[in-house]
Amino acid sequence: MIAAIEPSWYLIVSALLFSIGAFGLLVRRNPLVMFMCIELMLNAANLTFVAVATKFVGNDVVRDINGQTAVFFVLVVAAAEVVVGLGILVSILRRRPGANADDLAELKG
Repeated sequence: MIAAIEPSWYLIVSALLFSIGAFGLLVRRNPLVMFMCIELMLNAANLTFVAVATKFVGNDVVRDINGQTAVFFVLVVAAAEVVVGLGILVSILRRRPGANADDLAELKG
């Protein structure tokens, strides 16, 4: 029989994923890698929402769906980010293949 994993372990994994995403966002200059780091941070937030929802409700039955509702909204925001942001990034990288985040800052005008 597999022992149930405590929600605190999910919070630890979530904090680790968020830290990796934040570190990658601060260190890397490639816009696509920065984009993936933002997605990693959003997924870490989703894991936190679900872990906290199960911790405060209990492990047997999920009666409170506030955590899952928050995850749904985060997924919608992430999908919108992917559609708009990735489209802009791909169009910029087609014109300037070696562009990095500093080059994109020059596009402000």
